[in-house]
Order: sequence, then structure tokens, then C-alpha cells
Amino acid sequence: MTKGHRDNTDGRRCYRSDAAKRGFSSVGLSPQITFYEGRCFTGRKLEVRGDCDNFQDRGFMNRVNSIRVESGAWICYDHPDFKGQQYILEHGEYPEFQRWNSHNDHMGSCKPIRMHGEHYRIELFEACNYSGQCMEICDDCPFLQSRGFSSCVNSVRVFGDGAWVMYEEPNFRGRMYIVERGNYCSHNEWQAQNPNIQSIRRIVNYF
Repeated sequence: MTKGHRDNTDGRRCYRSDAAKRGFSSVGLSPQITFYEGRCFTGRKLEVRGDCDNFQDRGFMNRVNSIRVESGAWICYDHPDFKGQQYILEHGEYPEFQRWNSHNDHMGSCKPIRMHGEHYRIELFEACNYSGQCMEICDDCPFLQSRGFSSCVNSVRVFGDGAWVMYEEPNFRGRMYIVERGNYCSHNEWQAQNPNIQSIRRIVNYF
């Protein structure tokens, strides 16, 4: 994981990554990811440096068994057009699909996360349209109920310049959803079929 330190200038526990301190940005270092048809980085490969809405349009079948993330952090989808189950791929190597918490080798589209985290802040709401119980978070939380929050998250506001991964199960497991800066008035807006969220973490490993 990228090392960093806590910044308490605004009274909240917010994370500043070393990458951000050194001045890395989407302009200074282009995101790059390579998909491989076989395990352990073998077989045909597809190199991507930006949004790719359909792997087949680039002559690559929707079968991915290993991945190298050279730079950036990526949202990958098991269907084309940025639909289906989401996976977060951060800087590093993934020699088999189990490493990105998938149960199969299906992969159809991907796009880089454009928020390079320095200040992290998110508000979770129990009900749609930013109503009901609300909790503000600036750091990782492996179990929302341990902080007295319901497991139902129906709307979200993401502030600052960091992206987040929300998980359906505690301890950062289960189906995941990535949210970047903006407002999400219902769970449908992060492509969830239900509002169940039990853990959440920051995306910090970009470089």
C-alpha cells in the first residue's frame, strides 16, 4: 500500500498520500493497465491507457486471467459498456482472477479512476435523496455497524479528491462498488441491486 500520513488541519482524520505530496497527477503519469488471456501474465494481451468500453472492439476476447497495473487505479467491469460487476484494480500484479475477488475470468470493459486521493471525505445516508441517518467518514471502516450505522446505504455524497470502494460484506469483502466525487441519490446510481453496504475503504494505491 502507498504510505502516507494523517492530515488533521480541518479537525477530521483525512489521508494524504505520498504520491499526492510528490505532485503526481493524471497529467504527469498516465494510467496504464495490461490484461492477459492466460494466468501468470501469459497468452494474448491487451494494453489500455484510458477508457475502454468493449474489449472485443480491440480484438480481445472477454477472458482475462491475469492483470498488471503499471500506474493508476482502475475500475474493471465483467460486461462491456461499463456495466456488470465492478472490480477495483490498484497498482500491482494479479496473476489469477481470484486476486481481484472474481469468481470467473469474465472482463468486458474498464476505465481509470481520475481522482488521485489527497483529501478523503464521504457522507453515507440511510435513505434515498440524502435523508435519514447520516455518517461522515474520512478513513477506512471495516464494519459500519461498529460505528453505529445501519448496513443500508441508499445515497452517498463524495467530497474531496479521493475515490472510495464500498463492499456488501464486512472486512472489505463481497461485491464492491466504486464511487468518485459527486452525489449519488440512490443505490442504483452506483449500479447496486440493493442498498446493503457493510464496509468501505479509500483507494490509495495509485503509483
